[in-house]
Amino acid sequence: MSPATTPVSRSFAAAGPPTADVDSDGLEGLENACLGFGLPAAAEQEIQLAGAAYHAEAEAERHVLRAFELAPEHPATHIALYRFYFYRNRLAEALAVGLRCLAHAAALNGLAHDWRVVAPGSTDFGDYSALPRFYLFTLKGCAYLSLRLGKLEQGGAMLEKLTELDAGDKVGGSVLRGVLDRLGQIDDD
Repeated sequence: MSPATTPVSRSFAAAGPPTADVDSDGLEGLENACLGFGLPAAAEQEIQLAGAAYHAEAEAERHVLRAFELAPEHPATHIALYRFYFYRNRLAEALAVGLRCLAHAAALNGLAHDWRVVAPGSTDFGDYSALPRFYLFTLKGCAYLSLRLGKLEQGGAMLEKLTELDAGDKVGGSVLRGVLDRLGQIDDD
């Protein structure tokens, strides 16, 4: 796998060079940040180095952690760290990062820190702009990882919340719900 197409760097290769500061353009700047724009050059370089070193896990991890240290408030570094652990099948670490990312996504959207109390009217989840979508996909990822780690109650509750917030199923939470429902049927047999 070439450095430009590794799981850590894939989403950034297509984004192009940073063009917007996370804080300079208000909502538009935050939405651009969710797409990878505005990432400081040093953090972007560390993510690229992590991708190039993907075959050497410890080295790649050092780079992705350094990127996070350089830009801890930027959504791209949260996503890169999450993906690193996820693709390395280090699911407990991926879930821990995912939960931090969910709290960060909540803050960016002006939502309650606790996902359990976020209500559908808290933001326009149906709009499907970058910020609400970032929150919904992060919640879905945390639900998935919870299920994979055997935390069925937590994963199920997250899926219920996702269904409540994403009534149109734009992020595909119903697929995970179907898997969980089938698990329940297997247990009943």
